[in-house]
This record gives sequence, C-alpha cells and structure tokens, in this order.
Amino acid sequence: MRGVAKAAGTTTPTVYERYRDRRDILRALRMQTRAELFAALTRTRSLSEACKSYLDYALEHPHAYEVLFDEFAKPPSLHEPWPSFNLMRFRLAERLGGSPRKHTRLMLPLWSLIHGTAMLMIRGGVAGPLRTQMVHACLDAIDAIIAEAARSKAKLPSGPKWPKGLILGEAAESKVSVAEDVSSTSSGTSKRFRGSRQNRTKRVSDARAS
Repeated sequence: MRGVAKAAGTTTPTVYERYRDRRDILRALRMQTRAELFAALTRTRSLSEACKSYLDYALEHPHAYEVLFDEFAKPPSLHEPWPSFNLMRFRLAERLGGSPRKHTRLMLPLWSLIHGTAMLMIRGGVAGPLRTQMVHACLDAIDAIIAEAARSKAKLPSGPKWPKGLILGEAAESKVSVAEDVSSTSSGTSKRFRGSRQNRTKRVSDARAS
C-alpha cells in the first residue's frame, strides 16, 4: 500500500481511508475500467462499431485493460457487473433474434477473438499500418462468424449442451459451477450408451436368426 500511496502522491493512511487492501484497489480499478469501456461502447449503434470501440479502448488504456481480466472467471470479478459483455450480447441478439442469454455461447468466441487481438497488439507493441490491418481483420472475422451463425441456426453445436448452471455477465447471478448438471448429463450419456448397446445386441440377434 505504501507503493500505491507513493505513486498517487499521497500518504499510506490516506489510501487506507478509501481502500482496505490491494484486492479492494484492484476491484475499484476494474469497476472504473468497466464503466469507461461501457461508456465508449454505448456511443455505438451496431455490434461491429461496438467491437471497434472495444479494441480502441483496450489499446488506449492497456494497463487498466489487462488488469480487468485477471481471474475474471472467479469471484469477486465473476460476480461484478459486466456491462460491455452484456451490451455486445444484446447487440448480437438484435442481429440474430432471441434473448441475449441464448447467445452467451456464441459471445464467447467473439469475445475471445476481440480480447486476443487486443492483447496481441498490446503485448506486441503493434502500431501503424499493422494495427489498422489487425483491427479490421478482427472485425471481418467477427462478421463472418455471425453471418455463419445466422445461416446455420438449426445446426446443433459441437460438444455438450450448455449447462443451466453456467451463467455469465449477470453479476450476483453469474456462476461457472455446473455441479447440478453433472447428474443429468451422466444420466443422459448412460441412457444413450444403454440404447446403443441394446441396438447392437438386437442387430447381432437378427443376423444370427437369418
């Protein structure tokens, strides 16, 4: 805390008047960064514009942006408001239809693509024409993913069904524990296995009878 006080040009007791410890300071920084990022995104009118503003903000405030994602999937960050995530998920729902929560799974690769591009440029010191090309390549890739999602709405996603216990971007309601879904998933897998085994047994019996 003494280092923080020195950097802020104040005294350690003054810092303790506002913050309990380092975790409290980091939480305040996350909340301020989220508010500023959200303010930038609210000035946009489309998902593409929002993604562009997101990248611009990350590149203009690299240190605050990096802190924002330290252990984001764990408390306390998990249970804090994620206004920018929700705004982009809402814009995605506007474009594809359905509720914002329905598109959480699709938001993950889009968010990962934006964040990965931002971090690559921040850590790589990217500037000039390369920065311009990387930003627009990211935006083009996002548009392509969304366009494909719109064309293949009826297509079943790979992997297991999205668990009911996996909720993101909803503050206190957010959770990543899927314990309540394990039994149902295991039961469904067991039923499919038993059904498959019964079908194989029937085919063998039919073959022998013929």
